[in-house]
Amino acid sequence: MRYNTATLSNGLRVIHRMSDSPVVYCGYQIAAGTRNEEKGAEGLAHFCEHLTFKGTRRRTALQILSHLESVGGDLNAFTTKESTTFYAAIPREHTMRAVDLLTDIVFDSIFPQHEIEKEAEVVCDEIESYNDSPIELIYDEFENLLFQGHPLGHSILGSAENVRRFTTEDALRFTRHYYRPDNAVFFAYGNLNFEQLKKKLERLSKDISPSTVITPPSTVITPPSTIIIPPSTIIEKHTHQAHVMTGCVAYPIGHPDRIALYLLNNMLGGPGMSARLNVILRERHGLVYTVESSMVCYGDTGIWSIYFGCDPHDVSRCLRLIRRELNRLMHNPLTVRQLNAAKRQIKGQISIACDNREQFALDFSKSYLFNGKERNIEELYRQIDAITPEQIHKVANELFEEHHLKTLIIQ
Repeated sequence: MRYNTATLSNGLRVIHRMSDSPVVYCGYQIAAGTRNEEKGAEGLAHFCEHLTFKGTRRRTALQILSHLESVGGDLNAFTTKESTTFYAAIPREHTMRAVDLLTDIVFDSIFPQHEIEKEAEVVCDEIESYNDSPIELIYDEFENLLFQGHPLGHSILGSAENVRRFTTEDALRFTRHYYRPDNAVFFAYGNLNFEQLKKKLERLSKDISPSTVITPPSTVITPPSTIIIPPSTIIEKHTHQAHVMTGCVAYPIGHPDRIALYLLNNMLGGPGMSARLNVILRERHGLVYTVESSMVCYGDTGIWSIYFGCDPHDVSRCLRLIRRELNRLMHNPLTVRQLNAAKRQIKGQISIACDNREQFALDFSKSYLFNGKERNIEELYRQIDAITPEQIHKVANELFEEHHLKTLIIQ
């Protein structure tokens, strides 16, 4: 199926894909996240996401919460390092109700101070809950280790100290600067009339226009030239398990070797139980319950990492086994048969993942927001098919050198 796309008169981009489901997934993705925060305002992007549900000039907080739930719909939002997303899952016949509400909260929230003071405590509880979960905390701490001094290294949640001093003026300043039609995409996945959707959005957002020039986020200098990162860092949390992450700065989203790393990462520590690190650490040696590798690609940099949790006495042994597997990939190129098996597996996983309609909608809108083009699964398959053993070998040698990796341990 083809995508329908358009750009409205105020710069808002709209993307739609048809579906035979009785449910429509739709929302706004905005190109503003943690890395757009000013120094001293860490956590503001996430806090604004929370506060958009606390009242507009047309609706109270309670009216916002009940508007979609009253017809069985669901309203949600999340913040990342580079974007903020507000979206709904709604029975098809109530789609325009969701479009109206989403436009209202994104572009006309008023951020009342009394709601800010209440929500600050909610977010502070979220921060403490997060700090109590080392399996989640370690990902942010690892980014902070790699990107010291840069906004990409800061926690999305920010600090309790920051959150408690944010004001209505802070929220309005941030959202007026970034929550603008020309800095956003409206996406819809469902059985809709695209022309009607465009007309509705044009009418709802016709009075919203850019007021300032958007400040581009600071570029990451990779590797940081003025920062010496120790090969291993330990954070004492007195946890029952040791939580370990090892990895390095990797490729940005537009890098020609990104897809090769995507395939290599899936072979090493993807979701399958047959992933190499799971077989070695869990199945053969019984050292871990969870081991996974992951990659995150930003506009100008990226991260590749391996996470595992184990008994503190087994950390060194696990790291040695991981090192042995990385060395094997560096020194012994994959055979054509091994590579073809890896390609077949990841394409099957992609096919199944595309059946998750909500996630698929979020993925294609993110692609359109940052890349200006639709998410083309067939093109992704062609890119995977084009990967050679030599390219995998090159990526392994670029990223897996022992001196290149940094390790963080929470125990």
